[in-house]
Amino acid sequence: MGSPLVTVETHIGGGLPRFTLVGLPEAAVREARDRVRSALENNGFEFPDGRVVVNLAPADLAKQGARFDLAIAISLLAASGQVPAEHLSRFEFLAELGLYGALRHTRGVLPAALALADPRTVLVIPDANRCEAELVDSHVLAPCRSLSEVVALVRRPDMAVHVAGGSTTGAEDSATDFLALVKGHETAKRALQVAATGGHHFLMVGPPGTGKTMLARSVVNLLPALSESQALEVAAVYSSAGLLRDSYHRVPFRDPHHSASAPSIVGGGQVAMPGEASLAHQGVLFLDEMPHFQPAVLNLLREPLESQRATIARANYRVVFPARFQLIAAMNPCPAGRVCAEGRCRCTPRQVRGYQARVSGPLLDRIDMQLWLPNLTRELLADRSLPASNTSALAEEVAAARTRQLHRQGRLNGHLSGPVAAERARMDSAAEALLTQAIDRYHLSARSFHKVIKVGLTIGDLEAADTMTAAHIAEALSYRAVDWEAMVGQ
Repeated sequence: MGSPLVTVETHIGGGLPRFTLVGLPEAAVREARDRVRSALENNGFEFPDGRVVVNLAPADLAKQGARFDLAIAISLLAASGQVPAEHLSRFEFLAELGLYGALRHTRGVLPAALALADPRTVLVIPDANRCEAELVDSHVLAPCRSLSEVVALVRRPDMAVHVAGGSTTGAEDSATDFLALVKGHETAKRALQVAATGGHHFLMVGPPGTGKTMLARSVVNLLPALSESQALEVAAVYSSAGLLRDSYHRVPFRDPHHSASAPSIVGGGQVAMPGEASLAHQGVLFLDEMPHFQPAVLNLLREPLESQRATIARANYRVVFPARFQLIAAMNPCPAGRVCAEGRCRCTPRQVRGYQARVSGPLLDRIDMQLWLPNLTRELLADRSLPASNTSALAEEVAAARTRQLHRQGRLNGHLSGPVAAERARMDSAAEALLTQAIDRYHLSARSFHKVIKVGLTIGDLEAADTMTAAHIAEALSYRAVDWEAMVGQ
C-alpha cells in the first residue's frame, strides 16, 4: 500500500475564461473546479481570469478522490500572485475543500504522512484528521480547519507545528467477556486459545445454537493489544478506506455479512479500496455461516491466507493491501443444521454434499484447525448459572506463549512457512512416529502436514516446552478430525 507523490502545476494564460484539468483525473477530481472556485470566492480571493490549465503529474497515474482540492487551490493562488510561491516547496497539501473553504476529513492522510521523504516537509491536512496525524512521529504536520488558515500558514511557514507521534494509546473500551458466557465446550475453548496463541485459522462446525458465534467473538478477549507498529499499520489501512477507529490499539474484528461481494471482502471496486480482509489486518476476520458466502468470494481468500496481502489488479490500477488476518469461521454441517428430533437430519446426502462443497477443499486445507462442536447436554442447558470466568488467565497464557514465539523466530507459528516450521520443530521419537502414522490415516497433504506441526509448536509454547511430545501432536491432530463423510452418511 503506497502513497505516490502528485505534483500540482498551474498555468494562467490569456483568452476566454476556461478551466482545464489534466493528468488522468476521474469524476471527483474533475469536480474540484467548482469546489475550488466557490471556496476561493467565499474566502475573499479572486479566481483567475483567462485560460487556466492545472496539471496533476505524473500524467500516467490515475487520480481519484477529492484529496487534491487544497493543492489545486493553493496552486491557483500562487500562480495568480495572491500567495507567495517561494515557500511552497516546503509544503504538501492533502484535503477536500467545502464550498465555503472548510477542510473536510480526507481518506489516505496517514499513508501520505508515512510516505514523507523529507522530515522537514510540512504536510497540511484537515483538522478532522488530527487523530491520524498524532500517530506519526518525526514529521511536521499542520492540521487546519479552513482555506484561510492554510493561506496564513503559507505566508508564514514558521506557524507550522510539530505534532507529537506515538500517542495511539487511548481509553480502551471494556470488551464483553463472551468466553465467560459460553457454557461447556471446554475442548472448543482450549482450541480457541491455541488458535489465538499461534495466529492459526480456525473453523468450527456444529448444529445451530451450540455457541460457535459467541466463541468466535470471544477470541478478541484472548488477544493482546496491538503494538505501536501494528497499530500504525492498522491505522494506515483504515485511513485509506476513509474510516476511523476509536482505539487503534484494539485488535480489529471484522464480521461481514454472507451477502458481501468480492470487492467488499478482498478489496478493489471502481476506486481502489481495502476490503474486509485488509480491514482485519493484524486482527480477526470472522465468517459466520461460511457456506452461505458465494464460493467464488471464499476462493478469493486463498491467496491472502497464504501471502498475507491482497493484490488487486484491474484495468486502470494495481494495488497491494496488507492482509495479515486470522480467519475464524463457523458453519452448520448441512442446510437444515441437524435440528430435527433425535438428531436426524431431513437433508438428503446430495444436499449435504452440495452444501459442504460450497467451501472448497483447497480453502479447507488452508485452515489450520477444524473442530466439531456438539449440542450441549441437558444438564448444562438446565443449569441457569453463569460459568466462572477464567478469561484473564487464558489471555495471560496466550501473551506469554506469543512472547516466546516472537523471541524464537520473530513471528507467530501460524505465520511461519511450512518447510521452516518443519525444520525448526524439535520432536521426540514418539511424536515423530505418531506424525508419520497420521499422514496415511488422515490423508494429510503437504500443507496439512506442516499445519499440524505448526499447531503442535503452539501447543508446546503454551506449555513452555522446548520439545514436542506425542501428546502435543495428538492434540494438534484432533483439531483436524472433522469427519465430513460421516456427516453425509447420517
